[in-house]
Amino acid sequence: MLKSFLGPFVFTFFIALFILLLQFLWKYIDDLVGKGLEWHIIARLLFYASSTFVPLALPLAILLSSLMTFGNLGENYELVSIKAAGISLRKAMKPLAIVAVFISIAAFLFSNYVLPVANLKFGSLLYDVRQQKLAFNINEGIFYNGLDNVVIQVGRKDKDNKTIYDVKIYDHTQRMGNTQITLAKKGVMELSPDKQRLVFTLYDGNSYSEINERAYRKNRPFQSTRFEKQILVFDLGDFQLNRTNEDLFRSHYSMLNIQQLSHSIDSLSENKVERVEFYKKKYLKRYSYIDKLDSTLMDTVVVKDSVLQAGLKYPLINNFDHSKATEILAATLKTVRTLKENVIYYKKEVDNRELILKKHEVVWHQKFKLSLACLIFFFIGAPLGAIIRKGGLGFPVVVSVLFFVVYHVTSITGEKAALTGEWNVVFGVWLSTLVILPMGLFLTWQATTDAPLLDSESWGRFFARFGKILTIFKKK
Repeated sequence: MLKSFLGPFVFTFFIALFILLLQFLWKYIDDLVGKGLEWHIIARLLFYASSTFVPLALPLAILLSSLMTFGNLGENYELVSIKAAGISLRKAMKPLAIVAVFISIAAFLFSNYVLPVANLKFGSLLYDVRQQKLAFNINEGIFYNGLDNVVIQVGRKDKDNKTIYDVKIYDHTQRMGNTQITLAKKGVMELSPDKQRLVFTLYDGNSYSEINERAYRKNRPFQSTRFEKQILVFDLGDFQLNRTNEDLFRSHYSMLNIQQLSHSIDSLSENKVERVEFYKKKYLKRYSYIDKLDSTLMDTVVVKDSVLQAGLKYPLINNFDHSKATEILAATLKTVRTLKENVIYYKKEVDNRELILKKHEVVWHQKFKLSLACLIFFFIGAPLGAIIRKGGLGFPVVVSVLFFVVYHVTSITGEKAALTGEWNVVFGVWLSTLVILPMGLFLTWQATTDAPLLDSESWGRFFARFGKILTIFKKK
């Protein structure tokens, strides 16, 4: 049983991982192509990306491999032989159930200790790769501005990709426009031995520059220099992959383990409460008397007879002359507007703090959800394989994908609803588990009791009996 399970499990796991990796390449292909990345950089990025896809690939692999294992046993009538020997399906599933428990424990350890590190390595490296400039490449007749403060145009290039003709170089280091220009009929473009600098050796050319001095816009002083040979060196440091300090990403919620997440959740909760209390003391109590004013009054301050309207409702205004009353109402309106802006600002701040807190809580629950999902998917795949009695990669793949799509879509929907505040975080995260758990229990009970779940004759008798009942009701 173990041999028949481990082979399909390893195979389906890496197949699922490979498919998810292709999805990653399709999504970020524009950020990887044309940047001259070395092979080991791409290999490391793919390895870290594969590690982050394990929470998706592992449950699917367990579901598919367990379904294939028991489907093959049922298709080859080995399950019939096992039952004829007096061994129940429950005993036949026991060794693989123990393996599924160990895989679930390993999934929890991976999610708690390995996945945060993989997310950290993957996130930091992907950020650096996406910030990397495109590889240095000058095409004929096109202005190239990939170098800082320099624009280069080459009229023609030889087949060796080094010899160039009709070279134009615009130096913008002084940020004064095209005031320094170098023209050459021919040149050689080469990289330095350490590939850190680009060396232009120009022949038969001129350098033109406008002298920047007082009143240069009126006098237009101009300098021209002719040369037979000139060497220009440009730094290519920006084209090298510069690694960002990983500590800048370490506090992200996806890069923390359970202990760190618990500490962050407590800190974020306390900070949110303190911020709300600070807001109440500073603004709500300070401006609480404004609640007694009519909001329509604030809209009528700008009209000519605002003081008269205010005087009708608030006799206290009558104690002031027209100009003073207008000044009082204008100051009140300014205060109300300021308070409104502060309320909007602090509401957004509290909402952002609440969202970050919920994201931490979602990741905290996901650490446990992965291991439990692996165990439940085994108790879906194994009895389902024994019921349908079909092995291979045909029908079991279709069934596995259907179950996994239901689980994944429900999981994403619940987590998004939890983040938006529509559902409780616990309910939103564990909704997908609550959906597939009854399926696993039902299929396990059906398989262990030899219930004719997919027997066409049984379903035919059921519908025939149901049809007779409907006929009796119609006669009545």
